[in-house]
Amino acid sequence: MFRNPKEAIRFAQKNNIEMIDLKFIDLFGRWHHLSLPKSQLNMDMFERGVPYDGASTPGFKSVESGDMVLLPDVKTAKLDPFWDMPTLSFICSSAEADTLKLYKREPRVIARKAEKYLIQTGIADKSLWSTEFEFYIFDSISYKNDINMATYIIDSNEADWNSGLREGKNLGNKIPTHGGYHAIPPLDDLFDVRAEMVKTVEDGGIPVRYHHHEVGGPGQSEIEILDDTLTNMGDITMWVKYVVKMVARKHNRTVTFMPKPLYNEAGNGMHFHQHLFKKGKPIFYDRKGYAGLSKLALYYIGGLLTHGGALLAFTNPSTNSFKRLVPGFEAPVKLFFSLANRSAAIRIPKYAQRPAEKRMEFRPPDNTCNVYLALAAQLLAGVDGIKKRIDPTKAGFGPIDENVFALPQKERDKIASIPTTLKEALDALKEDHQFLLEGGVFTEDILKIWMNYKLEREYNEVRNRPHPYEMSLYYDV
Repeated sequence: MFRNPKEAIRFAQKNNIEMIDLKFIDLFGRWHHLSLPKSQLNMDMFERGVPYDGASTPGFKSVESGDMVLLPDVKTAKLDPFWDMPTLSFICSSAEADTLKLYKREPRVIARKAEKYLIQTGIADKSLWSTEFEFYIFDSISYKNDINMATYIIDSNEADWNSGLREGKNLGNKIPTHGGYHAIPPLDDLFDVRAEMVKTVEDGGIPVRYHHHEVGGPGQSEIEILDDTLTNMGDITMWVKYVVKMVARKHNRTVTFMPKPLYNEAGNGMHFHQHLFKKGKPIFYDRKGYAGLSKLALYYIGGLLTHGGALLAFTNPSTNSFKRLVPGFEAPVKLFFSLANRSAAIRIPKYAQRPAEKRMEFRPPDNTCNVYLALAAQLLAGVDGIKKRIDPTKAGFGPIDENVFALPQKERDKIASIPTTLKEALDALKEDHQFLLEGGVFTEDILKIWMNYKLEREYNEVRNRPHPYEMSLYYDV
């Protein structure tokens, strides 16, 4: 939107901007914000930053050294459409309060380091990424966890469980379980809401490929956007999630990007399409190669699959992630690649045939990730595969162009599996993380903080609680 701070200041003055909103991300992927009146929009805000308490930001500082500043990235400026007052929004990076040096655990910094490392290797000078967002739009959600209770109730006007509803006026048109893929109105009750989401995203300068109802009957939706560079895609992802949630709220609905909010219904993934370029030339394309892929692209795939277990500690870093990654729901559970096979961990889209379109799609990830770290980790895994010339076929990763669930069990057992729990993914990361340290992109400090937090604050907290279904199984023993 702007090339420099002076342009932003002039725009704000000319367009009667009243508030400045500064958005920033913590280590574990959640956005935060603080807001300033228009009087504070000046060169100091961009050059010296805005002070805030880093000790209250998960994964950042401790109490005795909590002072940090937010440095707005002027190129991320957008008019925030959800405020009553005209508001100009910036995405920020966190920096040390005294030196203004960008903080070592700042996710956007890690993403930029990954991009610089790619250039340093000489393999490529640009990576392009596009993201598929899957999410549920519900009409209500209530949940509570206490010492003597654990409960949640979700409702969706589209859900088949409401087909027999007698309260109010029931017009039917409910979507069966697993029956929502490309549903058309009046079954698709959410087309106008999604259309507004897409328009708002595009009004922010982000091009959208399409949107549609997804497989999940009770309100599952998808929006797919066009590609951009790695750090930009991180910024875009955060903005898209913000817009989707806020538009839903405007319509008195609620959105979740949780991987598995409903039992026995389709889960939400966040598939990453990715490819590399050098001096403007696509280097993943070879007309004679498998699925039109170059040897370099196959080595990249070899890296992703070789480090697949460790990658999931960043791309699927929640206990709920692994409730989605189960057989029978088009979610990948085996580490292999294939052309157009949606049960593969890496799918090569069959429709992407032109050289500049030739890419691969890594399908396991979900929206519980810190997107900047997930993007950086995938790039580093792929680059490691190229540097080590990991042939995915020789390494046992396929290609497998058939339904793996139809294979004999003995054949399926030969294919490497993804982790089945967050603990397994963290254990894999502990054993296999050298590729993340290359180029100083990640550090041992970041990995230690990440693994400890995820184990102690998430995995153990869920493991130690009685599950409601255990009451059905065991209460009468």
